[in-house]
Formats: sequence, C-alpha cells, structure tokens
Amino acid sequence: MSDHDHIDYLIIGSGFGGSVSALRLAEKGWRVHVVEQGRHIGPDEIRQAKAAPLRKFMWQPALGQRGYLVQHLFKHVGILGGVGVGGGSLVWGAVMLPPKPGFYDAAVWAELGIDMQAELDPHLDTARRMLGVNTNPRHGQQDDYLQATAQAMGRGETFGAVPQAIYFGPEAQSVNDPCFDGAGPRRTGCRFCGECIAGCEYGAKNSLDHNYLHLAQQAGATVQAETRAERIEPDRGGGYQVTVRGPGGRQVLHVRKLVLAAGVIGTLELLLQARDVHASLPNISPRCGAVVRTNSEALTGILSRDADENLLTDGATISSDFYADDATHITQNRIPPALGAIMRLMFVPMVETSSAWRRALRSVASLLLRPRDTLTTWFARNWSQRMTTLTVMQNDDSGVALRLGRRWWAPWRRRLVSGPPAAGRMAPSHLPLANAATQAYAEASGGIALSSVMESVGGKAMTAHILGGCPMGASAETGVIDADHQVHGYPGLYVVDGAAIPANLGVNPSLTITAMAERFAARQPDKGAA
Repeated sequence: MSDHDHIDYLIIGSGFGGSVSALRLAEKGWRVHVVEQGRHIGPDEIRQAKAAPLRKFMWQPALGQRGYLVQHLFKHVGILGGVGVGGGSLVWGAVMLPPKPGFYDAAVWAELGIDMQAELDPHLDTARRMLGVNTNPRHGQQDDYLQATAQAMGRGETFGAVPQAIYFGPEAQSVNDPCFDGAGPRRTGCRFCGECIAGCEYGAKNSLDHNYLHLAQQAGATVQAETRAERIEPDRGGGYQVTVRGPGGRQVLHVRKLVLAAGVIGTLELLLQARDVHASLPNISPRCGAVVRTNSEALTGILSRDADENLLTDGATISSDFYADDATHITQNRIPPALGAIMRLMFVPMVETSSAWRRALRSVASLLLRPRDTLTTWFARNWSQRMTTLTVMQNDDSGVALRLGRRWWAPWRRRLVSGPPAAGRMAPSHLPLANAATQAYAEASGGIALSSVMESVGGKAMTAHILGGCPMGASAETGVIDADHQVHGYPGLYVVDGAAIPANLGVNPSLTITAMAERFAARQPDKGAA
C-alpha cells in the first residue's frame, strides 16, 4: 500500500475491538486497513514458542524477542497481554462472561442518558455467536479442588463451569468450519491439553484469526502485520495521517477515519504522545489516562506437594469459577510449560498481612530463613503439571493513572509511567479474600499456598485485564470519548478497545469489549449512506 492511498478506516490493533471493527466496517462497504505491530501467529510459531519460551514466546523487541506474550511493568502495576494478529485472543483463556449488574450502574450511563444494558444485550448475543461460546464440558481434578474451595468458603452454590469460546467438537478431530457455514477455517475439537494461554496450535480455541479477522479479510479488509503506529496528526485534506514503521521502513498513511484499538497501553501511548509530545492533537481530554483500572485483580498460586500429580492435561486452561462474595469472582488456571518456564520464579510462599512493607519484609525473611521452601517452589519437578493459579477479580472502583514521564534508565524519552488515580482508590496489591481462597484451595488439595512476587515483595497490582483510561463522557471535561466512541474535539477519531470500558467489570472482559465494539460499528453508517 503506497503512502498516498486513501483509506476509509484505519484500525490500529487487531485485538477484540480492532477485529470486530474491521469486519463490521468492511461489511458496510468501507475500505478498511488494519495495522498490527505483532506477527501472524500460526501453529508453527506456537510450537516454536513452546519449545523455546524465553526466546520465542515473549514480546520484547528491544531484546530481539518477537513472540506474542508481553509484560508491562510499572511502579504500581504489572500487566500481561498479547501481541500479534489477533491481539489478546492469542493468549486468552477464552472465558466469556457478561458484565456484572454493577457495571450498568456506573454514573457515566446516566450522564450520557444511555440505558447501556438494553443497548448492549443484543450485541452480547452477537458476540457469543461470533466467538462460538459454549459451556466447558470437562470437569477435572483441578475443578474438584476449586469446588471444594467454594464450599469451604460457604459459596458452593456459585461454583460452575465457565462459558468459553472454544470448539468442543469431537476431540482432536479436524472438521470443516462448523461456525460460519463453511466460511471460516477448518477446526479441531478441543484436546483438553490445558495450554490455551500459551496459544492453541490445534485450532480449537476461537481466537480472532478464526472468526472476526478471517471474515473481515474475506470482506475486503487488509491486515498489515509487524507494523507499529508511531504518530497521529490531522491531515490537511481532512481526516488523519498516521506514521507507521514496518519491515519496509517508515510510511505515512492518509485516512478518513481512525480507530484506535491498540489495547489500553498502546492506545494511551498514542493519544498522550499526540497531546503532550507532538502537540498534534492538543485538545485531547485531560481525563486521558487519569483512571486506568486493573479489574481489582490478584494472581495467587497453589503448588501440589505430589510431584506426580497432573492437573494440566485434563481440561482447558480455565474451566470453572465461583464467587467468593458478591463482588469477587475467582477462576482457576492451568499453567502450560511455556508459561511455566517464565512464571515459576514469580511465586513465593504466601505471607498474610495487610501492610505492604510487612509483606515484603516477611517474604524476604522467609527466603533468607527458610530458603528450602522457596527453592522447592521455584525448582519443583513437573512444576506446570502441579501448579494451579487463581485469578481473583473484583468490581470495586480502583485503579492507577498512566501518564507520560521519564524513567531513570531512559531519561531522554517520555514513556508511560504510573501514579495514583485521579478518582477512586489505588488498585490493590493485596486482596485478603484472594489469600483466603488460596489457603482454602491449598487445604483442599494438600498444596502449598503461594503469592506473586510482584504483590508480596514489590507491592504491585498484577492484572491480565487492564481497562479504561479513555472513558466515555458528555464532554471533554468528563470523558475522552462520547457515546459513539469518538474522541471529543476530533471527528472521525475513535477508541474501540478495553480503554473505553469505564468501570471495573469484576469478570474476564473479552465478551464486554467485543460487544462494545459491535455497538460502535453498528452506529457507523453504511458507505452508501455516508
């Protein structure tokens, strides 16, 4: 594509927001082009990542690592995500839960005069159909332990199998596309290998390259991989010009409309650079990045004491959940070896105290005074087969702020840094209920309760479900975008990804992000009607 080609809609990012937008806008007759900084990830790339996870799985291009799992570390929060054509769906556990009722009570909906539940419900149904959502049919030993945990906490009635975007057809059998009347790629029934979050090399997980993106390209959308957006400016002829850099060098794309769907980190960095560094979009709301939510999340672990126990290969990565109270949602996670090679050093034996400095002191003391416990955790034989992690999410209002600043190791450039949020409390690095659930699971399974090093020593929140930073609002004083996802003051510039979610969901957010993107696209005109 030459520098002078005019694109109707340029979409930056190919995750849930970008892929949905690409398909629906292409179906409306628009010329749609997607740029994605990551690579195309297929079965070969996934097998390579599993064979050499530290070199082939992680995304750290400055170090020559161009895998598809990225970790962002800030002072107050650590964030896991996906990079590649398909975005976070490449490393997602495929859990598809609707937003909790409290999401619809957020003040922003009243401010905008929106009955968001009524508006979103049909799009949630569309998202479920497009992503092939079914209830997980397999109940294994790890699920038994989680059910016992729920019962021990007096919440057994809330335990159940999760709805998932996985093809649960005949196990390991390859068939013609069963989802879109043959218009999609061939699929293979789930093998219950537990490796969803390391990438599904078999074609069972309904990642975006098997549905929205695949169909978008059939409808005429184009996808340019390994291409990073660097700068956004208004175009003299109307619309925007976007500077991108790919294998062929720097390129300027001229576009009528621009959809930012680069994930919270990518979207915020582009907008804040445009406002605060390049001054090309100087009127972006001061609310940009002021409150970024972590889903009030905690990640804990339990290591089986039985070196021969195999919890890995009897289910999908995530297969069951329960509610520890009305605000707290908990899922179990199997940890595939590719991720285990990276994560095993991220856990230490659990210590319980609400004081961050006391937790850090006790954790370090435990390592020094009882090194055998920690070393056993780090170097356990068959670690991935024995390990369970719990993802604990709450819909309490908390978060961090992300703004541009200078980090001490690179003071010559401005990058995202974290700080206290403009409203609400700081994202928690310690959830007592998460630790209580972990201890209950350890008692049920006879395992060792573990905390994340980030939480117990570093005092950081950890999340794989970062949200917000570009909230909706009636004006630039209260929000970055309006009810149509359009950035205040900049016609034709939209934010359509997790950054647009204005409140903690308390559950895995992919279904909500997909439905919100469907709602955005439905509000865009057909080409002939524009």
